[in-house]
Amino acid sequence: MFSVTEKANEMIKDFMKNRKENLPIRVMILEGGCSGTSLGMALDEQKQDDQVFEENGVTFVINQDLLSEIQPITVDFIETPHGSGFKLSSSFVNTGGGCGTCSSCG
Repeated sequence: MFSVTEKANEMIKDFMKNRKENLPIRVMILEGGCSGTSLGMALDEQKQDDQVFEENGVTFVINQDLLSEIQPITVDFIETPHGSGFKLSSSFVNTGGGCGTCSSCG
């Protein structure tokens, strides 16, 4: 249903240790850009219609309706020659144009 890899959990804890606020991490749909919609994360307050997940000391929230549409969800942290960052995998289908980069659209 919802899982976080060990590497992602480690990187999130490292990020959170310097934060004053203790907000959960929201998993959400990000809209816009030339790639269309995608999954993202941000610090946010818990809302009444959220499902809450505790993963090794890190709290995640996601809207219950969204969760039912896109589960299972896996949060990972990847490192490539081009950079590093969090990768969210799910049954969510990106409806974007797939043009590569925004500068190549047109």
